[in-house]
Amino acid sequence: MHLAVALDGVGWHPAAWREPRARPAELLTARYWVDLITEAERGLLDFVTIEDGFSVQSSRTDQVTGRLDAVLIAARAAPVTRYIGLVPTVIATHTEPFHISKAIATLDYASRGRAGLRVKVSRGAAEYAQFGRREPVEAVAPLFAEAADYIEVVRRLWDSWEDDAEIRDVATGRFVDRDRLHYIDFASEYFQVRGPSITPRPPQGQPVVAVLGHDSAPYGHDAMLGHEGVLGHEGVLGHDGVPYAPGDDNSKRGLGLIASSADVGFVTPRDAVHARDLVRRLGDVRVLADLVVFLGRTVDEAAARKARLDERAGYAYTSDATIFTGTPGQLAALLHQWQESGLAGFRLRPGTIPDDLELITRELVPRLQAAGVFRTHYETGTLRGLLGLSRPANRYAASRIA
Repeated sequence: MHLAVALDGVGWHPAAWREPRARPAELLTARYWVDLITEAERGLLDFVTIEDGFSVQSSRTDQVTGRLDAVLIAARAAPVTRYIGLVPTVIATHTEPFHISKAIATLDYASRGRAGLRVKVSRGAAEYAQFGRREPVEAVAPLFAEAADYIEVVRRLWDSWEDDAEIRDVATGRFVDRDRLHYIDFASEYFQVRGPSITPRPPQGQPVVAVLGHDSAPYGHDAMLGHEGVLGHEGVLGHDGVPYAPGDDNSKRGLGLIASSADVGFVTPRDAVHARDLVRRLGDVRVLADLVVFLGRTVDEAAARKARLDERAGYAYTSDATIFTGTPGQLAALLHQWQESGLAGFRLRPGTIPDDLELITRELVPRLQAAGVFRTHYETGTLRGLLGLSRPANRYAASRIA
């Protein structure tokens, strides 16, 4: 079972910053983020994802506002961690693929092969206003088409240096073999990129690309799963800002991007049956189910914390993913049940940090290990290795040899 955590501020609940053990005063410090990521590594997790965006999280004054750059957080954590994968969120709509390819390649060097990126599209008018270079679009189809081209450009740039392009021969004075650097000459409606990159091919060859996709029909999106097994759901905006409603084609755009362009897909199934259908539709991709988790050492403790947070926020927290409230033991049983549907693993979104993060690493993980479904040590030092993904051949080297 592959296991990851999605890190967002002090937790996914908007009132989490008011919990006794929260550290809101440290949110904009490197130490805070290093502490979270090293805790995740202590739990032997495959990777962490780091949320990001170009607009403030909330317009309310009683909720967390402001964040650091996700790629730079990952870069800071790289030299002080050894095994855990680092997957920052990148907004394809407002960034350039040449710049991001270089940044993630650099992260892969800094982490010695543990870099990835989670590609996200932006539909919010506030984010468009930050840049002023384009008008917001109503349709999401062009955004996902642009994201597909974005990923293709990034991947080609990673391959634009062959693995042995750097000779570094002092005696002959040749540092690089120019025949092993390649123009990518990518041209589409969205990008015109010649290449090559200015950063040599990353240690993993291709850092891991992840995408979040939804499928609302016929289940809806918002699911609440408590210890009693009762489910409820309603259509809402996904946390990426794209609207998902039952029967809406928009809900499938992300799934299409996963199938065509990603190594890892995050999905939001309602139950094991829905998860099985998503795995079948997505093909040869590592599919991880997202769950928001509120944990406690007892059922009552978990439920009371969720209720206290909802009361402070003034409304019941909802999510594009299923919300689980219960004990680590109950969550372990649920994950085992859902994994039998063919899921490669799970990305857990801690409702509060550090409480839920520590219950994942210190209570949930040992239960999964005891059941024989989770590692007891890191088997490899690269993210592709942890996920069972081979190091891909360089497309341009193969073409040159052929």
